[in-house]
Amino acid sequence: MDLVQLQRQLVEYRTSLYHEGFLDEQFTQLQELQDENNPEFVVEVVTLFFEDSERLLNELTKALEQQNIDFNRVDAHVHQLKGSSSSIGAQRVQKVCIAFRNYCEEQNVEGCLKCLQQVKNEYSLVRTKLKSMFQLEQQILTAGGSIPM
Repeated sequence: MDLVQLQRQLVEYRTSLYHEGFLDEQFTQLQELQDENNPEFVVEVVTLFFEDSERLLNELTKALEQQNIDFNRVDAHVHQLKGSSSSIGAQRVQKVCIAFRNYCEEQNVEGCLKCLQQVKNEYSLVRTKLKSMFQLEQQILTAGGSIPM
């Protein structure tokens, strides 16, 4: 595939992530902070989000498996996940976290378990999609091109 096709594919792919609600304008703002002094900024921030999210999802799973669930602890983890997903523009993860927090407030175990599965699913989807986008960007750079905005 030639460079122009790769660049066009990246623009279309990125646009689809916004249209499908995976990303919001916060991701655009994150991209605007990247420059030639720190060309890996977005990848680094998103990688930290991936690491943090994996840890939080594991903590949430453990917390909801307990006989006596500490809903304040669960809510604290969900709040943290909501904040980090919001900071990178992972809109669908953030929206599930809002519902999740409501179930925590109600101490609704079934609702929390349902939201845990939803948030794991949305996280997995956005992770896969962002990794694909970063791979496409890397292909463009390797071919000597620049990343279109």
